[in-house]
Amino acid sequence: MAKPIHPGVRIGHVHLKVADLEQALQFYVGVLGFELTQRYGRGAAFVSAGGYHHHIGLNTWESRGGLAPAPGTTGLYHVAILYPTRQELADALNRLNNAGIQLDGSADHGVSEALYLRDPDGNGIELYWDKPESEWPRTEDGGLAMVSDPLDLKDLLSELEP
Repeated sequence: MAKPIHPGVRIGHVHLKVADLEQALQFYVGVLGFELTQRYGRGAAFVSAGGYHHHIGLNTWESRGGLAPAPGTTGLYHVAILYPTRQELADALNRLNNAGIQLDGSADHGVSEALYLRDPDGNGIELYWDKPESEWPRTEDGGLAMVSDPLDLKDLLSELEP
């Protein structure tokens, strides 16, 4: 077994092949609210939150006009986008509702609350926030006891009420 990777390592960004760059930008920028940081010709764009160079790359270099992968094939299951607070996740749900985007599902995992959906190219997207570590469910020996319980979406949206 190899020694563990350094604990400071993070996933820096994801780069997705898309069929239609403008449609992808409408979703990631127009609905989710990421900022366009750069276009790379007519075939690619980079989006981010908070001024980072890019969290998500979108390109049509090999996929312009392409189809989503068929169910039962290998590939990306989903990209997980971490929100800093429950209120920000509620804002994301509100944006999805306003855009008429349906969820594939939602869950309270004990350690986090999550929304699951698809982008215009069929890529799986998880939008979530982490609960404080002190609230994470634990086993008797201190290990994590994650669950997949229902998430009350009305309660989540109540975070937006004044």
